[in-house]
Amino acid sequence: MKQKVVVTGMGVISPLGNSIGEFEAALKAGKSGIGPITLFDTTGFDISIAGEVKDFALSRWMIDKKDARKMARFTQFAVAAAKDALDQAGLIGVSEQGHGRILSDPEQTGIVLGNGIGGFEVVTESFHKLFDHGPRRMLPLTVPLMIANEAAGNVSIAFGIKGPAFTQVTACASGTDALGQALDLIRSGRCQVVLAGGTEACIVPFAIGGFQMLKALSTKRNHEPEKASRPFDADRDGFVLGEGAGVLVLESEAHALHRGAQILAEFAGYGVSSDAYHLTAPAPSGEGGGRAIALALKDAGLAPEAVQYYNAHGTATEINDATETKMLKYAFGDHAYKLKVSSIKSMTGHCIAGSGAFEAIASILAIRGGFYPPTINLETPDPACDLDYVPHTVQYGPIDTAVSGSLGFGGHNGVVVFKKYPKP
Repeated sequence: MKQKVVVTGMGVISPLGNSIGEFEAALKAGKSGIGPITLFDTTGFDISIAGEVKDFALSRWMIDKKDARKMARFTQFAVAAAKDALDQAGLIGVSEQGHGRILSDPEQTGIVLGNGIGGFEVVTESFHKLFDHGPRRMLPLTVPLMIANEAAGNVSIAFGIKGPAFTQVTACASGTDALGQALDLIRSGRCQVVLAGGTEACIVPFAIGGFQMLKALSTKRNHEPEKASRPFDADRDGFVLGEGAGVLVLESEAHALHRGAQILAEFAGYGVSSDAYHLTAPAPSGEGGGRAIALALKDAGLAPEAVQYYNAHGTATEINDATETKMLKYAFGDHAYKLKVSSIKSMTGHCIAGSGAFEAIASILAIRGGFYPPTINLETPDPACDLDYVPHTVQYGPIDTAVSGSLGFGGHNGVVVFKKYPKP
């Protein structure tokens, strides 16, 4: 019998706000977090908009300036989100040195964070110094700042976590796959508590330029950024890049009950598959992603009809949205037409590894609050996208089970299932 895993804490740093309360309020309001890029000069680029994190003051999370200099932006986001998640879970204390410390057994506590790209701003700065002035002018900490695993490493250091500290890199599926790996760590008995989620901060010239050359980004609406991300809309023209971090505290049910924790939801299942098709495009049949959904439901012991809400990958690219609609029909059959489906990327933009974590958190908030986050900017439905995508405004209704899916370059598909946890 599989060990039951539950969620006891959540933290978010996002274009929609830097707390769970702000994030939830923005989802219900259908608020866009997309605006003009302020992190660099976009002169010469076709794109000048993104979903930036705003008002991120390190002092709020008690991150010392000296420590912050040893962290790239994606790592700072992860440490802040982890602190808030641990606070909500009631799992953080203060050591004699004044730092936050995990209150659970540190050797039975782990970390799995998804990251797609690493510290791109560090890479950019160091390349400039190398080419303009030579290697002796490069940042001394270039390598440890830029590498993807340093978010998990810094969370371990910040909170005294001594179990496994893994980094999951499966492109845009990284945050969701990190949650799945964490689920397996707890079910296997290797850990009793795992911090899991995703983090990304790549609103830099190199990333914007790279995605621009792929023709993946929206370019039509630089003048009205809040309308640029348009999942499932016939007039969509690409995704809008975002940034941020989401972290969840996962525990075995027995561990959470023993310490009297507030349980937010059950993490019931995970499914994963590969398309084996193309480097950047999903398999057009939707079979690969649909199979991941079916595997996640099987892992959770649920029939498709048990699900009320699907939080879509929904990037607003031409191929993704039509293919994801096919995925849902593959996995849910006729029940796909009874589901509420929405993409919060219409509000956050596409935050790469951060997106899967944001969308898991949104799914849990939806279960707890009985609401379906909207897909804003869905003005002219694409005939190939013929499901109920909760257009424009929030809808309300009971949700017992929510599913969230992520698709990544390389054909990676990850899907997680959350269930309402009965109140004692």
